[in-house]
Amino acid sequence: MVSNPLSKQYWHEVRDGFSIVGYDGLVEKAVVDIPDPGSSHDLGQSSKDSGYKISTGSAIDSDSLHGNNVAFEYGENLNKDLDIRHLLTLAIGGSIGTGLFVNSGTSLNTGGPASLIIGWVIISSALFTVINALGELAATFPIVGGFNVYMTRFVDPSFAFAVNLNYLILWIVSLPLELVAASITIRYWNREINSDAWVTIFFVFIALLNMMDVKFFSEAEFVMSIIKILAIVGFFILGIVLAVGGGPTGGYIGGKYWNDPGAFHGDSAGSRFKGLCSVFVIAAFSYSGVEMTAVSAAESKNPRKTIPKATKRTFWVITFSYISILTLIGILVPYNDKRLLSGSSSVDASASPLVIAIENAGIKGLPSLMNAIILIALLSVANSCVYVCSRVMVSMALTNTLPKVFSKVDKRGRPLYSIFATLFVGLLSFIAASDKQEEVFTWLSAICGLSTIFCWIGINLAHIRFRAALKFQNRSLDELAYISQSGIWGSWYGVIILVLVLIASFWVSLFPVGESSADAEAFFEGYLSFPILIASYIGHKVYIKNWKWVIPLEEIDIDLGKKNTIWNG
Repeated sequence: MVSNPLSKQYWHEVRDGFSIVGYDGLVEKAVVDIPDPGSSHDLGQSSKDSGYKISTGSAIDSDSLHGNNVAFEYGENLNKDLDIRHLLTLAIGGSIGTGLFVNSGTSLNTGGPASLIIGWVIISSALFTVINALGELAATFPIVGGFNVYMTRFVDPSFAFAVNLNYLILWIVSLPLELVAASITIRYWNREINSDAWVTIFFVFIALLNMMDVKFFSEAEFVMSIIKILAIVGFFILGIVLAVGGGPTGGYIGGKYWNDPGAFHGDSAGSRFKGLCSVFVIAAFSYSGVEMTAVSAAESKNPRKTIPKATKRTFWVITFSYISILTLIGILVPYNDKRLLSGSSSVDASASPLVIAIENAGIKGLPSLMNAIILIALLSVANSCVYVCSRVMVSMALTNTLPKVFSKVDKRGRPLYSIFATLFVGLLSFIAASDKQEEVFTWLSAICGLSTIFCWIGINLAHIRFRAALKFQNRSLDELAYISQSGIWGSWYGVIILVLVLIASFWVSLFPVGESSADAEAFFEGYLSFPILIASYIGHKVYIKNWKWVIPLEEIDIDLGKKNTIWNG
């Protein structure tokens, strides 16, 4: 016997022969066929009130709401139009952007080429456990917003609120940041036109894409992601040619810059280790967006098949892209090249190590092409920002942590209120022409600087608690649509590595690279998101008056929202 979801706290009403059931805020409206025992009724398309598909093997009493063999398929009115290539390119679109094309130069400058590779490899190993944990959960529970609900149900509602609020802020702040970066990128060709004019063009373009059906949106993202992948492949081939001396200026480079100025930045072992620690947070930030496969799960055609494949392919495509390109960057650009710090801001493409490598080779025309690709990458990430924010807002509204209005979805499957709210914050991008824009975005970025790490820790903890609940309730792993390749111990490894990264980030934020004394401003720029996380957690605990650290294993519902799961009441 398995717990009946309808035995929880609910509301219901009978309408047109169907019982409409609300459950604990996680399920807003479920429709169950009452009149004819043994019948099945698919309401996924025919009911404007529900995106849920319920079939019954026996009658459900509209008064007692106790029934047998109820198959429950969770999913709001969001369209289920995404296949594997869409899920893959959405994740690529969200994660391959300024982190690889621009911010990697900052890491090269502070850590050196060896630190660059070591830092990204360590973060990649933690990411492998996260993506596998997420694949297992998302394939089993293809729910709107994904990991927000996983943390709420398997760990603790207050923890979920704090983590997801930080995650929402990360993406909602990234939208104006990417649009401003795109306007700065245009200066490579034209410095006379006001930056806000370009922001207007880009803002309207992104808004129009997100107002389309998810199918059209995902196709646009697919095209932009393909361009980025082709650019990465092209630079990889070019980088090898340049490294062996095949460029116009000639001369074998090889490991030249690993010897002079060196593999690590720093005069002592302590300073070199600090340089390595400074790489971790930038590496994690650059990978943010990989978890989008879970955000998109409720809009995929066949989550049990597409989610596992998409998560695994996403990890290998993105990890290979980063590690291969970063290795070549470390070979082609010395860490003490002043141009790595010459940008007007952290998103200025003129500081891109890829552009610098091509300029060093003396290849005319290619720097301009690479700049255009960076522009496309920025717009792709901005596009993903609106998508992620709107879906996370829907999920948080369904768990009663945002106003219910944000959960509303129109007939075309668009969460319009959530999209409009995200675009409204995007209007911050119109400070692009202001001389204060760098200062403003420095502090906006500080608010969410560690959000990706918090999110990944939360995903792994949700996986750990889910597996513990399965074991406690004597359930088999054979029930799962996909089993994590890294397993429960992999999730623990990921949590430990990411906690160590937070500790290293604390040290580097308080005592920045090149500084011997504490720097309060640098600390808050790098670690402000942590006190915000704690304040959000405590505030939510006080609001809901629940002082349990975690949800007891016996209270964890491991069935609600499971794809094609049968309940026996």
